[in-house]
Amino acid sequence: MAAFNKFNSFVEALAEKVHNLGSDQLVVALCNAANAPVAGNSQLSNLTTIAYTNLSSRNITTASSAQSSGTYKLTLTDLVLTASGTVAGFRYVVIYNDTATNDELIGWYDYTSDLVLLNGETLTINFDDSAGVLTLA
Repeated sequence: MAAFNKFNSFVEALAEKVHNLGSDQLVVALCNAANAPVAGNSQLSNLTTIAYTNLSSRNITTASSAQSSGTYKLTLTDLVLTASGTVAGFRYVVIYNDTATNDELIGWYDYTSDLVLLNGETLTINFDDSAGVLTLA
């Protein structure tokens, strides 16, 4: 499973009410190895993404956004991307907040090499139900 990396700006954006992780629409964007996200990126316009013409919905469903004993956990439903034609190579799966004014970035997964989806192929993005995508304590 690819490891989650957070964007530095996410911490400030969370503290300044940019994100409502319980209700905002989170979406994935895909970048190839030549256009790697870096921790200093802050909004979707900072990234060069691949074309999504041949790809199913990239909208993420929030399964749970809650705290228990002072620890908050965001759990997302696994997302299945389905190709309806060839989807260009991508290595990075980026989570961003589509509800936020500037499509602020949250974090990304690095799959370590480019993936290509051919017509009818799928990729399941496992958001780690047990640990959650992120926890705040």
